[in-house]
Amino acid sequence: MLVNGKPYRTVWLEGTNPPRVRIIDQRYLPFRFVVETLEDVASTAIAIKEMHVRGAGCIGATAGFGMYLAALEAIRHSDPLQALRGFAEQLKTTRPTAVNLAWAVDRQFQVLEKAGSPDGWVAIALETARNIADEDAHSCQEIGRHGLPLIQEVASRKCAGAPVNILTHCNAGWLAFVDYGSATSPIYAAHDAGIPVHVWVDETRPRNQGARLTAWELASHGVSHTVISDNAGGHLMQHGQVDLVITGTDRTTYTGDVANKIGTYLKALAAMDNGVPFYVALPSSTFDWEIADGIHGIPIEERPAKEVTHVSGLVSGACGEDETTLQILPSGSAASNPAFDVTPARLVTGLITERGICTATEEGIARLFPGFRECSSHSALQLATPKT
Repeated sequence: MLVNGKPYRTVWLEGTNPPRVRIIDQRYLPFRFVVETLEDVASTAIAIKEMHVRGAGCIGATAGFGMYLAALEAIRHSDPLQALRGFAEQLKTTRPTAVNLAWAVDRQFQVLEKAGSPDGWVAIALETARNIADEDAHSCQEIGRHGLPLIQEVASRKCAGAPVNILTHCNAGWLAFVDYGSATSPIYAAHDAGIPVHVWVDETRPRNQGARLTAWELASHGVSHTVISDNAGGHLMQHGQVDLVITGTDRTTYTGDVANKIGTYLKALAAMDNGVPFYVALPSSTFDWEIADGIHGIPIEERPAKEVTHVSGLVSGACGEDETTLQILPSGSAASNPAFDVTPARLVTGLITERGICTATEEGIARLFPGFRECSSHSALQLATPKT
C-alpha cells in the first residue's frame, strides 16, 4: 500500500550482508510514521508483545523474520539447535491469541531442524521468511478478489450512486497483515473498481485501532469513512444504515468459531438481530486446525489495565503538537482488559478466504481446505497456499 505515494509493506527486508528487518512501528500512527529496525530476537519479541506490530498476519510475518534473526544468533552458540528452540519459544510466548504467530515460528523451526547442519540455516530462514510474507500478501489480495462480488451484489440493489455501507471492527487492514489486509481487502477492491463504498469504523477501545489505524488507512486510500463509538453499530443497523459487516480474525477454529478484537461478538449479535450479513475475512494461516470449541479452547489475552485506565492522543500547546497519555478512571477503580472475544460460528454468515467463501462450519471449511485438519498446523509448510 502507499504512504505519501511510496509503497510499503508492514514488515520487510532492507540492505544486504545481512539484510535488516524493518517494520512500521504502529504505536505512533496516525500522528507520526515511524520505521523501526529489528536487530535481534529480543527486539522482535518486544515489538510483538508491546504492539509495535499487531494484527494476525503481520505478527506471523514478523515472527517469521524473527526466526531469520534467530538463525543468525543460534549459529554462534555451542548448541545451535537448542539455542534455536529457545528463540522459537521466546517468540511464541509473546502473544497467545493470534495463531499466525505459532504457525510461522513452527514452520521456520521445522524447516531449519530438517536441514540438519546449521551452516545453511541463515539462507533457509531468510527464504522461508520471505515466503511467509509473500504468501500473506498474496492471500489477502485473493481475499479481496473473492469478497468483491459480495459488495457488488449489494451495490446492484441500491439506487445509482448510493454507497454500500460496510461496518468493520478494529483494524484488519494492510497494517494488520503484510499488505492489502483481510477485512479491508474487498473494500479496497470495490473502491478501486469504482463502486461507491462507505465504511463505518468502530473506534475499538481501549487501544483505538479503528480510530487510529483503520481510519488512517482508508483516508490514505481515499475511501469514504466515518469513525463511530464502539456502541453505535447496533443503532446504525436498526436504522438500515449498515449493509454488510466485515471483520477480521486472529484465530478461527476448524468449526467456524471466530476470535477477534473484543467487541466483535456484540457486533455479530446486533447483525443477526437486524438481518445484516456478518462476514469474517482470513487467510488460511489464521485457522486453528486443532481446536473445535472456540469459546473454551482459544486462549484470550489479558492486556495491561493501563490501556483501559488511560487514553493517548494528540494535544496542541504553545510548543506545538505532541502525543500525551491521560488518566480517565478514578484512581481507586480496577480495570479488566480482555483483548479478544469469540463469536460463535452460528452468528457468522460466511468466511472469506484466499480460496473463496465458505460457511462457518466444519463441513464448509473442509470443502475449501481438504486435508488441512488431518495434517494439522504442524504441516503448514506443505499446506501453504501456492503463489500464482
